[in-house]
Amino acid sequence: MKKTKIYEGKILGLSVYDGKIEGRKVRREVIEHRGAAAMLAFDEENKIILVKQHRFPHGYVLEIPAGTLEKREEPIKCAFRELEEETGYSAKKMTPLITYYPSIGYNAEIIHCFLASKLKKTSELKLDDDEILSVVKLDLKKVLSMIKTGKIQDSKTICAVLTYAAKKKLY
Repeated sequence: MKKTKIYEGKILGLSVYDGKIEGRKVRREVIEHRGAAAMLAFDEENKIILVKQHRFPHGYVLEIPAGTLEKREEPIKCAFRELEEETGYSAKKMTPLITYYPSIGYNAEIIHCFLASKLKKTSELKLDDDEILSVVKLDLKKVLSMIKTGKIQDSKTICAVLTYAAKKKLY
């Protein structure tokens, strides 16, 4: 396929691909993204550590901590870094939970979800200038209820929490 880059920004790019699939001429517009790591983390009281973050144009949303991979950064390294930056907690261990494409039809982004364990509060938040967030801690049952009722709509949070619950046979 021939790739034409249309736009390159700080977080994402847009490319148009022209070529053939099974002998048929196709054109695809694809959002290019390095991918992200997201962490399902439980504190010392077994509460899920979430962030209430402003996500333009949707306003404030409740989600698990996450961040975009730096160039050539391994997802697990991003997970350790982003957890500490967004929550002030460091984890001794990150276990892969689920990896998925949030918008497979037009977006190259892949999200790597991890289960963070053996947490310790080590620092204050280290936010980027444009990040507006606060830490919120909730019981797993409450988070599951919020997913079921549509109060949590973030895909990485839904995927990570439901995968964790299914593996634990809680859901």
